[in-house]
Amino acid sequence: MRGSPLFLCLFSMSCWISLIPTAGVKIFHFGTCRVSMSMTEIRAGFTAIKANIQSRDPIRTLSILSHPHSLHKVKSSDRCCITYQLFTFYVDKVFKHCRTEDSFVNRKISSIANSFLSTRRKLGQCREQNNCVCGEESTEKFKQILANYEGLNVTSAAMKSLGELDILLDWMEKSR
Repeated sequence: MRGSPLFLCLFSMSCWISLIPTAGVKIFHFGTCRVSMSMTEIRAGFTAIKANIQSRDPIRTLSILSHPHSLHKVKSSDRCCITYQLFTFYVDKVFKHCRTEDSFVNRKISSIANSFLSTRRKLGQCREQNNCVCGEESTEKFKQILANYEGLNVTSAAMKSLGELDILLDWMEKSR
C-alpha cells in the first residue's frame, strides 16, 4: 500500500498533462469544418528554408497567391472548400516538384508536406460530413491561382508557390 499514493499522484499528473494542448497546435475554423494543425511547426520549417526557396524564384514580378482574386475576403461558408483545394494544390502540385540539392531544405519541405497531407485528410473528411460546396467567388479565386501556376514551368511555379507559403499561412491565421 505504500506505493499507492505515489502511483495515484503520478497517474493524476499524467492525466493532467495529457489535457494540456501541444505547443503550437491551433484549431482552425474553415466554414463548418474545425481542423487542428501545428502552425508553429509549419512556420518554423518554412522560416528555415524561406530565403533559400525565394532566392530560386527568377520571376519576382508575378505572384501565384497574391492577385486581385486573392484569398482575402473569401466568404466564411467557402473557407472549407477553398482551403481543401489549396491544400490539395500544395500536396499534389507544389511539394512534388520542390526538390533541391540541399538535403536540409528537402527535409523541411517533406515535413511541411506531411503536415499539409494530414490536414488535407482531416479537411476532406469534414467536407464529406458537412457537404461543403464551393461558391462561385471562391471557385474563381482558385481558378486564378491555378492559371497563375500553370502559366510558368512546373519547377518555377512550384518554387514560387512554396516561397509564397507565408501568404497562405497568414490568411489561415487571420480567418481563424
